[in-house]
Amino acid sequence: MKVSEMNWSQVADWLKHEDLAVLPLGSTEQHAGLSLSVDSILSEKVAVDAAEPLGVPVFPVVSYGLTPYFLGYPGTVSLRIDTYIRLVRDILDSLRGQGFRRILIVNGHGGNQPAGALAIEWMADNPDCAVKFHNWWNAPKTFAKVQQIDKVASHASWMENFPWTRLKGVEMPDQQKPMIELEKMRVMNPEGVRKYLGDGNFGGYYQRSDTEMQAIWDIAVAETRALMDGDWS
Repeated sequence: MKVSEMNWSQVADWLKHEDLAVLPLGSTEQHAGLSLSVDSILSEKVAVDAAEPLGVPVFPVVSYGLTPYFLGYPGTVSLRIDTYIRLVRDILDSLRGQGFRRILIVNGHGGNQPAGALAIEWMADNPDCAVKFHNWWNAPKTFAKVQQIDKVASHASWMENFPWTRLKGVEMPDQQKPMIELEKMRVMNPEGVRKYLGDGNFGGYYQRSDTEMQAIWDIAVAETRALMDGDWS
């Protein structure tokens, strides 16, 4: 359950018999016509939905991440790598200090990968702890389902367009946007990225049916829950 819906004594009660916690990582960045908080909304929701039947506490999502390439889009916020690593490390240190020894990081933004490297380093410094770093959207079963539905799927395209990431009154285009050249984009400055991407979608349709999206979500939740409930040795 959400830590924001618990008090400290309830967390203390959990720690009397369990040492597992979940930390979602997100981002605040452009997602074409979708919410700027797509990555945060999805990482937190998949974590909460997965944790619910197990009663595992889910900490508030870290809603800012590493996304310097999108700074040309108003509303995007990017942290420096050293700031971000220090932030995540401080969170892990805090959790360990309170008795958590197993931590599942549910990541919703590809740019946050340095946090995965940090997790490995942090475990070396804290050998009594175990951390799993989970990119929920491209985990094997979830991404296989995405590919089964439509192989042309990318940032800010249909694969991130869930009922809970849409904005009221915003209509999505019907056409399939041609895929960008990612390597070309990677050498551009933020203003160049904005000019190249236009609305921000990397390529693909903007929306698919809610039935298809729910099928992806169900697999993502089950895959995330299996990491909580599975082997930690």
